[in-house]
Amino acid sequence: MTKIMRYIGMDVHAETIAVAVVDEDGTERDVGVIPNRPEAIRKCVKKLGQPEELRCCYEAGPTGYVLYWQLVRMGIECTVVAPTLIPTKAGDRVKTDRRDARKLARYLRSGDLTAVWVPDEAHEALRDLVRARQAAKRDEKRARHRLQKFLLRHGQRPPQGVKAWSALHRGWLQKLTFEQATLEVVLREYLHEVLHGEQRVERLDAAIEQAVEGAPETIRAVVGALQGLRGVRKVTATAVVAEIGQFSRFPHPRQLMGYSGAVPSEFSTGGPGNHQRGGITKTGNAHLRRLLGEAAWCYRFRPAVGYPLKQRQQGLPAAVTEISWKAQVRLCNRYRRMVGRGKIKQKVVVAIARELLAFMWAIGVEVEKQQEQTRTAA
Repeated sequence: MTKIMRYIGMDVHAETIAVAVVDEDGTERDVGVIPNRPEAIRKCVKKLGQPEELRCCYEAGPTGYVLYWQLVRMGIECTVVAPTLIPTKAGDRVKTDRRDARKLARYLRSGDLTAVWVPDEAHEALRDLVRARQAAKRDEKRARHRLQKFLLRHGQRPPQGVKAWSALHRGWLQKLTFEQATLEVVLREYLHEVLHGEQRVERLDAAIEQAVEGAPETIRAVVGALQGLRGVRKVTATAVVAEIGQFSRFPHPRQLMGYSGAVPSEFSTGGPGNHQRGGITKTGNAHLRRLLGEAAWCYRFRPAVGYPLKQRQQGLPAAVTEISWKAQVRLCNRYRRMVGRGKIKQKVVVAIARELLAFMWAIGVEVEKQQEQTRTAA
């Protein structure tokens, strides 16, 4: 059995990487600061020993997983660490790149670091695509708001009964004019920005459709099965799968709820009588939490399988449709009970979203198990 000789901590930045090493006997030393370039990384790591004798780690951050994949291809075991879960000493007030690298190497040796899930290339590409769509949707919303506020400042309102952004509303905007030429320029620019945002969202929606069709079979199956839930269509289902990855990597749905950051905070130390709970932790995936909150509003209506949902459920396994109906009944009843007790609707929706994630977990695990059995049988 190969003995692990060195633990390497890397404090990674856009242009530089601070490297520190801790040997098996606990000896610490700084390697130095190297450029964040593949050639420099390869040269540095080769000087530290054979690939099977090294263990590397660095914090998850804006540099992504490029360094991780480079080290893995070199045959080196690498861990991407959750930054918020790194142990910190209360009295430590000095923070430098070198000290951070040493701390990572030291905690890697002691086993006190928490690793994050590293998506494969298919999941990472899909996640970047759905996040680009989310950003485009936010930009489209801001462009519409800018135009609406501009018209409001100048006393321009659509005709009575015309719904915002309907065909009639767009026709009214196209015919709208101002006496001053400068205001005409502003109006046309705002209209162009709104149109550009809408076209951008349409292009990304089409790209998501193509990406799902070309994705691995397991991803396609889970995306299709999640659409059997009320309030979850293709874009939402794709985004959830892209953010979570494999549902089965969570042994229990409560762990997935914690990953989303939608669980309540708690302070219950000091005895059985001191039991306090606060707002949700928000120490999780904010993109996933937003998707769940939007879908959860659909469960304020009574359980029903309308035509769009019935179309999405065609061809799905009976176990998936059963879970979907169970989710409708339970979540709708819970929503009504909590609202009846006087709870704020926004807080109720957060609770519904948290439980909806558990039903998603059940569907995801079921489909992934079926896919695994199919591959094994083949």
